[in-house]
Amino acid sequence: MTDLVLHFQKPADWADTVNIHYWNTHPESSETPWPGMPMVTEGNGWFGYEFHGVTSASVVFHDGLGKQTGDLHRDRPGWLTADGTWHDLQPATIGAGVGGRRVAAKGAEKKKTGKPTGPSKSNRSKSSKKHPIPALTGEDFREETIYFLITTRFYDGDPGNNFFCRDRIKFDPETGKPEDPHWRGDFKGLIQRLDYIRDLGFTAIWITPPVENRSGLDYHGYHAYDWTRIDPRLESKDATYQDLIDEVHKRGMKLIQDVVINHSCQYGIRGKVHIDHLPIKYYVPQGKEHGQENHGPYQGNLGNYAWPNRDDIDNPVAPDWYRERHARDPEGIEPLIDPKTGETVPKPGYDPGRFFGIDANELDPAWYMQDGFICGGDWESAAVQTKHIAGDCINLALENENVKEYLLGAIDHYLDMGVDALRVDTVKHVPRDTLLAYVDAWKAHKPNLFVFGENLVKGLGWGDLGGGDNGPSFIRPWWYTRLGHDPQDPNSGGDSGFAVLDFGLFSTFRDNVSKGSYEQIGQVLGMDWIYGDPTTLVTFLQNHDIGPDNDFMFRYKGEQWMAACAYNMIWTVRGIPCLYFGEEIEFMKGAPQDVIGEKDTLDTTGRAYFGDHLGKQRIHETRNHPIYRHIQRLNLIRRAVPALQKGPMSHVNEWGSGMSFVRDYNNGQSYVVVGLAMGGDQGISVSDVRNGIYRDTVTGNEISVGNGSIGFHVNGNSAGIYVLDGPGKIGEDGSYLR
Repeated sequence: MTDLVLHFQKPADWADTVNIHYWNTHPESSETPWPGMPMVTEGNGWFGYEFHGVTSASVVFHDGLGKQTGDLHRDRPGWLTADGTWHDLQPATIGAGVGGRRVAAKGAEKKKTGKPTGPSKSNRSKSSKKHPIPALTGEDFREETIYFLITTRFYDGDPGNNFFCRDRIKFDPETGKPEDPHWRGDFKGLIQRLDYIRDLGFTAIWITPPVENRSGLDYHGYHAYDWTRIDPRLESKDATYQDLIDEVHKRGMKLIQDVVINHSCQYGIRGKVHIDHLPIKYYVPQGKEHGQENHGPYQGNLGNYAWPNRDDIDNPVAPDWYRERHARDPEGIEPLIDPKTGETVPKPGYDPGRFFGIDANELDPAWYMQDGFICGGDWESAAVQTKHIAGDCINLALENENVKEYLLGAIDHYLDMGVDALRVDTVKHVPRDTLLAYVDAWKAHKPNLFVFGENLVKGLGWGDLGGGDNGPSFIRPWWYTRLGHDPQDPNSGGDSGFAVLDFGLFSTFRDNVSKGSYEQIGQVLGMDWIYGDPTTLVTFLQNHDIGPDNDFMFRYKGEQWMAACAYNMIWTVRGIPCLYFGEEIEFMKGAPQDVIGEKDTLDTTGRAYFGDHLGKQRIHETRNHPIYRHIQRLNLIRRAVPALQKGPMSHVNEWGSGMSFVRDYNNGQSYVVVGLAMGGDQGISVSDVRNGIYRDTVTGNEISVGNGSIGFHVNGNSAGIYVLDGPGKIGEDGSYLR
């Protein structure tokens, strides 16, 4: 049987990379999820792809940016020219072949270190042996790369569901009118821009919690009021949560739902528990008269302007007096006696805590913790697991069966809808064994479910193992990935099956990649043994809460080349890379991740509205940003090399301005030697590696290793990614990968 090898000549107006999407293969039927597999650059505008064990297939060639062929079928090797004509023989314009002759392109890099392939017939035979780029299995989340976004700040597809939160409203300085609603992006807008994320090369999308929220600033989704309902400010008639899930899956992508089980909002849980407070429509600030409120859409009072009766706490388990006032008096003018104090509202300056605060001593113990609020040194002690985080984050009694039944049932429903993975918020506030009971229940409901969580630490996070940590192991990330109970011995228990965001690696970035160095990263990687499975760590440069600066508060503000080098490292070391929306164009560079000053509004932060960069007028500029193109190519490369996705690391060497290491998946099934250069060019030398033919996915350089040692040159701020029997160069050179 002759394997099918196809070649495609890119039309002049296509992007620099080409993918092949295939289906209906013969003799065994298989298909790729969209957007398919990256094709190998052959020079002179040609791209190639070699099938393994396939004699015919239906295919589409496309550039990931909207240009594509029609549906094609081919039952023999061939070359498809830019004019749409198939040729059984190689046209004269092709520069190199996949599974065929190799011809050096004009100006190609000829310098090779190590033992280069020679001109002998035997070496030519070896160099033609290229493993085909494997299709993703779809069953191992380590194959994915993640694009993380705040749904309400991404892209607005339906202005009709926009909403201004009560706090932090931005006003036009000239007209005085409110602008930039907090709830602006939505599912409809996200669906409209799914292809943007897919074409950037990401295969999984992590969205902020979509369940119904309540607070004065709840656009982010972390103040849950009803876990059983999707917030209507995200949905449209033709763009429900189910529609979003289905559209994600149509593109061969996965959806990660962010879930909060640690706490509810300050008003309780609809239908389950009510937290005592007065309706906000009766609040009058000190110095104002009732009915004088003039706060954007909040006119007359601060009750929710989108609700007919200006009160959004429609909780059927609230007291009779509350439900009676919820249903009427939108102006908030009828006298109401506070059942706690006997005083009458509305009353200017009356205790704001009765409207916006809670009394921790009166919380229902069936649903909530009873030990008050975290303060001072509590944050690095056992108190973080017994006290409430803040006035708008009231910690649930997660060990109570009624709480567990409610939360598990709600999340199971979203898993049944098709949610592919879960990210769990505020992990350190939940005792490990309690959390794992929830995780194990979700996995029992949906086998092979990937679950990871946020255990925020501003440091290496080794706990009782040292490293200058001032907190105990049992609140640190590694502890949650293990099953043992010895805080000084991670190996006292095996892998828990729960993954974490890699805050340990991230915490070094303020002192290395933000200053043009890889220093200390080798030390962090040397401690990978403390985690249950370090290849499942979710790695990142920044997120919606923190950035790699001295205060851990700002979007990355270093030079562009430093960011590119950071991505080179994140995309090639162990773990699952995650990009926070806008990083691909250095969006809001140097801005605080969240509001800091008393009068700050979202437009001045890293959570500013991103949609302006995704509209028709600016999308071309966005897609041509050097970092966008850089990330796009890194995704292509990682997708083509299973060892970069799933292989453990070894041979780790770091010297500040460079790094080298080996990734080996399944005992040589996929094997890669990586060298990274930060700043200037670097010479890479790695010993005790497998012998064979290595090809660099960045330059296409080819090296034959016969003595267990490989050496190669890496350009400054670039990478050498030498894959044993690899596909060769993937993608086109950019500003940094070259």
